Amino acid sequence: MTNNNPNEFLFHPKNVMLFILLFGLAFLFLALTVAYVYIRVTNGVPPVQVPALFVVNTLILVGSSWTMIRAKKCYLADDTQGYQQNLLYTLVLSGFFTAMQAVAWYWLFQQNIYLNSSTTIGFLYVISFVHLAHVLAGLPFLVRFYRAAKKYMIDPVTVLVYFSDPGKRLGLRLLTIYWHFLDILWIYLVLFFAINQLF
Repeated sequence: MTNNNPNEFLFHPKNVMLFILLFGLAFLFLALTVAYVYIRVTNGVPPVQVPALFVVNTLILVGSSWTMIRAKKCYLADDTQGYQQNLLYTLVLSGFFTAMQAVAWYWLFQQNIYLNSSTTIGFLYVISFVHLAHVLAGLPFLVRFYRAAKKYMIDPVTVLVYFSDPGKRLGLRLLTIYWHFLDILWIYLVLFFAINQLF
């Protein structure tokens, strides 16, 4: 199942709104990372050490992005079971990512590394928290897709209606783009802090 008119999706109001949101987020995190470098250079503050769990969380988030890709492929292939399973996997991995972020912050607390320990540590907390907030903001939409799939895909007729609904196809496409963006953004942030450790 494909969209016969790509421009219809490209200029859809929801698509435009999403890309405005993503542009704003990209600018926000770019501004935060530039401010981090500026403060480090001007004040001679040592770089923050990236917690090992942040790297682990990167793998978890990449996994959730991959299951979203699988869910979309299953949707386009009219694979009901695969679609539902991969949405569930994405939910579980996203919840796991959230829990592991809490564990990473707890580990920092245990090492007596607090928000006010230094300017660079403050940036680490703020940047990782703002990113997690946007992951949490996307979860209700993911839950809604999963619940709708379980509720309406119960027999061949309702499955056909679900898979042929252009609104659901557009919504899934937008949610997938949003999820991939958060994944790429997190990889950028972890690499940014890791590279700063070298200087």
